[in-house]
This record gives sequence, structure tokens and C-alpha cells, in this order.
Amino acid sequence: MPIDNAIYDRLGSGWWDESNPLNALNGSFTPARFAYFRDVLDRLGRDPGGLRVLDIGCGGGFLAEEFARIGCRVVGIDPSEMSIRTARQHASAYSLKIGYAVCVGERLVLPDGSVDLAYCCDVLEHVADLDRVVAETARVLKPGGVYLFDTINRTRASKLFFIKLLQEWRLTRMIDSDVHSWAMFIKPTELEEILRRHGLRLGEVAGLGPRAGAVSLGWNFVRVRLGRLSFGEASRLMDVGRVRRVDLSYLGYATKSL
Repeated sequence: MPIDNAIYDRLGSGWWDESNPLNALNGSFTPARFAYFRDVLDRLGRDPGGLRVLDIGCGGGFLAEEFARIGCRVVGIDPSEMSIRTARQHASAYSLKIGYAVCVGERLVLPDGSVDLAYCCDVLEHVADLDRVVAETARVLKPGGVYLFDTINRTRASKLFFIKLLQEWRLTRMIDSDVHSWAMFIKPTELEEILRRHGLRLGEVAGLGPRAGAVSLGWNFVRVRLGRLSFGEASRLMDVGRVRRVDLSYLGYATKSL
């Protein structure tokens, strides 16, 4: 069954609303991702101030705003017109200068070698042509530029968690829509090969996942279904962060050849 990417237009006005399912992607996910990305930049000796940054699949602007606050010049693109509208409005309300455009990752509207840093979060497992998205990302990166990412591994554990628990089981699913397909999840070795083919050298892969206990996770998902817990609070209670296991989600970075 095809995934429902149209959900980002249907629900895209509420990215920042904790009662909206899309807000579950903020909570503890945004702090965990951003902390890792800042650590990578520190380790690579890259001062974020003034970097031109491209957010591919920016949604409502969760990470775009984090990068803007540390001095990056951010451009966010997303195929969802409603999501882009919401991102613009939220950034404007907080006086953040972020450029937003409706655009797909397979056809980026930027010149060759024009950005210092690009990232994809909650994106690669949704795109129709993964190879093309990576090729376009590599094209717009400057030589030596950094690519940051996170995505979902294709394992039995990820099928149980993301497909069965969060999508199919009536008592625990977070949303009544197929937002993921297990067949579109990406093994780290597969992603590394695609990156290499387009001149991006993988630096590392690290685990990203909930640190809350399994019983607590399951019970909180039930509470969400019963309307007793907001999506935003459920996300925070998941306590997403760096974990040793990479069989659920993983994040990492690559650099473009000089």
C-alpha cells in the first residue's frame, strides 16, 4: 500500500500544535537531532555562524528554526504548500529570517555548489527516488560540504515499532494513515553506497531512538489514542536520543569530496 504523503497538506497547518499528530516529530526528536548535528559540526571544526544551510523536507520548520538561531542562513524546502505556509508564519512570528520554498528533493532549485550544509530528517524513507534526492543534494553542496541525515532502518525491529505499533495496531497507532512503508526503509549499507556513488563520504552512523521503557512507551501510545495525552507530550515522554542500537532509526553525516 502506498504511503500517504498528502497528510502533510491535510494536517500541515498544525505542525506547532501539540494536539496535532505531526507535532510528535518535535517533542524530544528535534532536541535529539539538533544536539547530534551540533556535535558533528563541532567535531568537524565547522563554525555554524554564517553557514548557508539547506533543509530538505523542512515540514513546519522545527530544525530550520534551530539552525537559524545559531546564526545559519537557512533555506527550507518541502513539497507541501501548507507546511511551507505554516513554517513561514511561525518563523515570522519569532523574527527568524528563513527562506522557504515549495520544492521537491528530486529537483532542487539551487545552483551547483551553493550550500555549506544540507540535511534530511524524516525524509529519505518517504521519497519516490532516493538516488535522485541524494544526487541533487550532492550537486548543491560545496566541495567539503556536510550532509546530515536521519532515517529508519529496514529491520524486523523497525517493522514492529514503526509499522505494527505506531501505524497498524488499533490501540497504539499514532495516526489513522499509512505514513510509512517498511519496504521504503533504508539499511545503512544501502545509504552508504548511494552516498558514495554521488561523491559523499560517510563519516559515521549512530543510533537514534526512544530511551523510555517499552511498557511506558506502549501505555503512552494508548493514552494518546484515548485522548488523554497530547502528541507533543507523548513525544517528550519517549525521550528520544542517542542509543547504541541502530536497528530502529539512525542518524549520521557525510562530507562531499573536495
